[in-house]
Amino acid sequence: MTHQGARWTADQVLALAPDAASRKAGSKLGAAGPWSEAGSCDEGTVWGLCKGSGSKPYQTIVDMAGAAGPAYKCSCPSRKFPCKHALGLLLLWAADDAAVPPGQAPKWAAQWTAGRRERAEARKADAGSGAPSGAADPEAARRRAERRAERVSAGAVELEQRLVDLLRGGLATAEQSGYGLWEETAARMVDAQAQGLAGLVRELGAIPSTGPGWPVRLLEECALLHLLGRGWLRRERLPAGLAATVRSRMGLPASADGPPLRDRWLVLAQYDTTDPRLTTRRIWLHGADSRRTVLLLSYGAVGRAPEPALPVGLSLEAEVSAYPGTGQPRVALGEQFAPPAPAAIRPPGLTTTQAAARYGDALRDDPWLESVPVTLDRVVPTPDGESWQLADADEDAALPLTPAARSRPGLWRLVALSGGAPVRVFGECGHQGFTPLTAWPEGPGDAVALC
Repeated sequence: MTHQGARWTADQVLALAPDAASRKAGSKLGAAGPWSEAGSCDEGTVWGLCKGSGSKPYQTIVDMAGAAGPAYKCSCPSRKFPCKHALGLLLLWAADDAAVPPGQAPKWAAQWTAGRRERAEARKADAGSGAPSGAADPEAARRRAERRAERVSAGAVELEQRLVDLLRGGLATAEQSGYGLWEETAARMVDAQAQGLAGLVRELGAIPSTGPGWPVRLLEECALLHLLGRGWLRRERLPAGLAATVRSRMGLPASADGPPLRDRWLVLAQYDTTDPRLTTRRIWLHGADSRRTVLLLSYGAVGRAPEPALPVGLSLEAEVSAYPGTGQPRVALGEQFAPPAPAAIRPPGLTTTQAAARYGDALRDDPWLESVPVTLDRVVPTPDGESWQLADADEDAALPLTPAARSRPGLWRLVALSGGAPVRVFGECGHQGFTPLTAWPEGPGDAVALC
């Protein structure tokens, strides 16, 4: 990507946008008209001056050589990262060699890039030195962990009583009492420092009155919540891997202490979810050599896109370390040996029957698992009454799409890409069905993001 020939696609550039408004505004600036003195260099820097409403043009620069994704600098007053000018410059760079010719960076661009890379090297040196960031008191840490475990246990016992009261009174009372009681229970779990339980309680409170069959769904989720609470209270009796999974589900912090795994990681999917407090970014990676599929999780305040930003179709050579827990796909990104670059790698695919079996196997290690990452090979999106499914082209089997997938615009991109022919699809397979996230045509062609 640091060379002139390794250009991103427009879709990969727009995947960096923090919101739909930025995508729209950036697209309008992806033409040569408002730009002057635009250029790029083999070190991975793209720069340009964009005409704005003031007398001076905005100085925009993007460092494409960042190992965790591009970094941006613009003299405009926008608080969005990347701003519309950075997106427009990247779109211009991706589409038109002549509009962003190779050259020597101007002083203002070279100074910012040099300073940024010096700071990155300093951080890397500090991390590699092994010097402790501060004095740690193991005994004090142990006492804090014990106090928190006691509070979490008290919260689990209180929640158990809440579930008992619900079942004694009948599930219909959940519809009558409203959401307020669940929110109060969730707040109690937060006080007990069991944030994982608090989140699950809020999800439980949203089930009543959600359509036909809601009492069955409520009972199922109550059973899983009961299982988690009992697992925590008896965690000393559990196998080490399952005990780590229980701690993670309860919301206790953990470090990625697995051995580093170096590979060429293909970006399978990237998507954000938001709630009133923060934005969560999920990035699925597939190792070309290890054939492992892993998950990067990052968080950001609402209105600011989390980092890193790794659009679909790129790959990066890097090390990752796994978080504790049997079957845990989450990893932390470690040392990166080259910046992300476009790649033609495709993950191997499974049949729909094999995908369902993989989810079933994963539930033995994590009974609270909602889905597993799966790549389906040679499937055709087909209507199924009022719903949709992915039908296997080579066997009499299919996977239904989840309700969320059926309401996304990505479904129609998938249908258009297929045109009735088999495609390869990556997504999340769980108890509600399959959520497609990325697809590839059967023949040559780039990955198409569906989320």
